[in-house]
Formats: sequence, C-alpha cells, structure tokens
Amino acid sequence: MAANPTLLIDVSRMLWRRWRGQLPTGIDRACLAYMHHFGDRAQAVVQRGGFTRVLARNQSKELITMLAEHREGFRRRAIALLARALVDLDGNSRSLRGATYLNLGHTGLDLPGHARWVRGSGVRAIYCIYDIIPITHPQFCRAGEAIRHAERMRGALSVASGILTISRESERLLAQFAGEQGLPMPPTLAVPLGISIRRPTNSSPPIAKPYFVMIGTIEGRKNYALALRIWEELAVRLGPDTPHLVIIGARGWAAEDVFAALDHNADLRRHVIERNHCSDDELTAYLTHACALLFPSFAEGQGLPLSEALAMGTPVIASNLAVFRETAEDIVDYLDPNDVPGWVDLLLQYLAPNSCQRAAQVERLTHFTAPSWEQHFAEVEAWLDETTAYQ
Repeated sequence: MAANPTLLIDVSRMLWRRWRGQLPTGIDRACLAYMHHFGDRAQAVVQRGGFTRVLARNQSKELITMLAEHREGFRRRAIALLARALVDLDGNSRSLRGATYLNLGHTGLDLPGHARWVRGSGVRAIYCIYDIIPITHPQFCRAGEAIRHAERMRGALSVASGILTISRESERLLAQFAGEQGLPMPPTLAVPLGISIRRPTNSSPPIAKPYFVMIGTIEGRKNYALALRIWEELAVRLGPDTPHLVIIGARGWAAEDVFAALDHNADLRRHVIERNHCSDDELTAYLTHACALLFPSFAEGQGLPLSEALAMGTPVIASNLAVFRETAEDIVDYLDPNDVPGWVDLLLQYLAPNSCQRAAQVERLTHFTAPSWEQHFAEVEAWLDETTAYQ
C-alpha cells in the first residue's frame, strides 16, 4: 500500500443508528470491521443532511472508539465531541484532494450535497454496494425504497472512483443497472465480507427437541412464509414429534401474514420459537446444535448466516440463488424457494435417524473455507493500490 495515504472513513451510518438506539445489522458489522481495521490511520467523516464534516485525527479516533464500545451515555458523549468538532477547523484545514474516502453505509448517496462535496473536495470516493435488492425486488421492500435506492446507486456511480461489492452476483446486477441508466461502471472489486467464527461456550443444546433455525429480519424477502407453511405440513404429518423452528430476528416489513400467523396461530406457536434478539453466545448455541440452518430467501447480497453456519459445521438448506452457490458451491442442499413439498420432504430426510442426507452435507462442509476479514482487507488494500486510490 502507498506510504502515508490520506484516508477518510464515513461513520455517519453507525453514528446516527447508535444515536437512535438501533440494533446492529450486517451492514453495521461491516462498518465496524472497517473502522477497526483502518481507524488508527483514518479521519472520520460525518454527514447530516447535505452537510459534511471531516473530523481532526484526535477527534476521529475518539469517535471511532465510542462507536466500537457499548458504554452508557453515548448521546451525551457524542454531543460533546461533535460540538468540539464544529468549532475545530483542523479536520478541514488542509486540502483533501486525492484522499481516499470510504463510504460503507450507503450514507448520503442520494443527496445532491454529497455529490457536490465529493467533486468539490477532490476526494477519491470508494463506495461499498451490498446489493440492489430494492431495485430488483421492490415487492419485498418498504414503499418508496426502490426509488430511493435507484437514486443512491445513480449517485454513487456518478462520482465513484471505485466500487466494492460483496459478491460477483451483486457486481453483475450493479453493472446491469449502470448500463440501463447509461452510467459508467467504475473500477470494481467483488470481495465477500469476512465472518468471525464463533465457538460454543456450552456443549448442551438450548432445546432438547430436534430443531431447525432461521436467522435474519422477519421480512418478505427472507421467505418466512414458506417456513410457516412447511411447519403446518410437518405438524400434520408428525404431530407431537414435530421439530421446533427457531426464528432469530426482529420483525421488519412486507410480512404481515407471517406476523399474524406468529401472533394468532396457536398450532404453529407450539412448534415455532421467535427470538427477536439473541446474544452472540445464544446465537452460537442455536446454530451449533441445529439440524440445519434454513435459508429460503428470494434475494441476498451475500448471506452471512450461510457462511457462519458452515464454518461451525452446521448444514444449510437454502434457496437456489446464484449468490449462495458463489459462496458455498455444491456443499449446501438447494431448493426452489417456492417448492413447499420439496422442502418438507428434505426436512423429513434430515430428521430421520442417522440421516444419510444430512451426513453427506456434514462431510462436504469439511471442505468449506470461510471468508475471513484478513483476506478481505488484503484484497481491498491491494486493489486500492492498483487503482491508485491511495496517493
């Protein structure tokens, strides 16, 4: 990597989500990983509306440390720090031209003020684009999100010096969008996000009965409706021997039928456990002892739970998405996300004593290489050098 580069990292997403007390998402974990890796050599950038502020190095280090911690009084400490930053001109006292600016949170991409700041400051803007699902699958998103995300993508493509994507499939879809919009595709690197391999602290399963697990926000795209239909069928066939389904994720959007079933279907509630939040240790225990992770999504940018499960030695049954095959090749058992009978039959095979189907995947997954943050950042830094993003 080039010597003594000027590096800026946008912390706006993490700052304002922590301000609102929101729980971390997969994007937030990626932002934290970048802050941890680059924090000692980077200046923090904060956006609010059309306003952008570059913090001095000492203030940047303090803010990045605050965002990585989980101490009480975050708002009070953040207010004091930002007040100092507003009157301290050191963060903006020299030219930023040629500096590398990393935006990992999609923050400000749809705002004219952001594009003006990038062009006016002369920074080399590098954006991480996780997916364009709101554009390709608007039926699974909040109202208006497809329009907003298209604006974000147009904004990024119009000023980016480079684009990071988290899968080759996301890169392909973004390039397709750029072509449709008549916009150039800047230099791009597709590199999966790393995972932290967790080890169970307790050897006892959290549930005595056999169970399967699903992880992720309860939203239409994740296809929890399929899972509930599967469990209705399993309950008919197996009665009291029906396995549990453990759902680990907060309630989201575009899944009102799922919420209604979870709240009011007494038969399902005997077999479905909903956990809106788990500690890391609890999540590890659920994954480690599950018959399998179920991942019937209609669309994903990468699908981190798939990698996490395989790294722990837990089989995965997933929808036949290109991005899942990119990650797991032929290790995972794949099914059409609308094939209820196929999912029911396969789950019954997994439940059989000494299941050959499950044992075969357990053997295959011993060859899985989990994506690591070390490899991720090695590729990113080499690419940044190659594209002369650092100067």
